[in-house]
Amino acid sequence: MTTELFVYLAAVIGVLIASQTVGDGAARNGADYFAAGKAWWYITLLTIGYLVSRGPAKSGSRSRDVDPRDDNR
Repeated sequence: MTTELFVYLAAVIGVLIASQTVGDGAARNGADYFAAGKAWWYITLLTIGYLVSRGPAKSGSRSRDVDPRDDNR
């Protein structure tokens, strides 16, 4: 669970760094190939993917918490 979060955060940071560093190259014509809007779109897709993947992972896990209503002593 924690590893998945760290991979997600690393991917988000990677997208932000790539968006900041990728520019118009040697052309210097002001074109930005990886603009902020596109970066945030990819971050949104990463977030949706992470949230969707956590759903099945959480539904298949068993809770180790003791339910006080099940006290059969």
